[in-house]
Amino acid sequence: MTLRVDWSRFGALVTSEAAVAALLLSLRTAAMSTVLCLVFGVPMALALARSRFPGQRLVRAVVLLPLVLPPVVGGIALLSTFGRRGLLGETFEVLGIQIAFSTTAVVLAQTFVALPFLVLSVEATLRASGARFEAVAATLGATPGTVFRRVTLPLVLPGLVAGAVLAFARALGEFGATLTFAGSLQGVTRTLPLEIYLQRETDADAAVALALLLVAVALIVMVATHRPRGLS
Repeated sequence: MTLRVDWSRFGALVTSEAAVAALLLSLRTAAMSTVLCLVFGVPMALALARSRFPGQRLVRAVVLLPLVLPPVVGGIALLSTFGRRGLLGETFEVLGIQIAFSTTAVVLAQTFVALPFLVLSVEATLRASGARFEAVAATLGATPGTVFRRVTLPLVLPGLVAGAVLAFARALGEFGATLTFAGSLQGVTRTLPLEIYLQRETDADAAVALALLLVAVALIVMVATHRPRGLS
């Protein structure tokens, strides 16, 4: 890809109106989806790592299912749920709320595919840290809220940060579920991966330049989240 980039036009290609609009939309929606992953993913990880309940293995499998499902299947599932004729879509339509083929749909699609990355990271950190410090704090009279803020959160913070960065990166590169559930409307649902796909049909140089930009982002994320053993 590096060899195929037209470096003389690279700046113009990645700063065109369509490219900038797609990049800004991707960054904004990826940030929003990361927040949703934190809101829903942290309780899920806590439940999976610290609790024992019937059907736990099934629940964990469902939470992690987007990791192995083709993204387009996730898009179809979201469309069947929130589309105009979906399970919940008709109710939202009556209330005057349209989710499918909107920016909200982009955020939901990104959250769907990115959530398992945060759950896995936080759950692994919780299991590695154990529950002994939380148990000691509880025996000393700390409330569950205090235990979470003063003990659990500091212990899980490295995994939480790593999971959030990975979730953000996955959301930034989401394509299949977004195209199926949100469509491709410039400035509304056309994220950078969709813009790359469209440019591939009309301007191969622009597609390669934008693809290289996403590769650079992925490399930055990998470097930022990798911490060699023995280093603090």
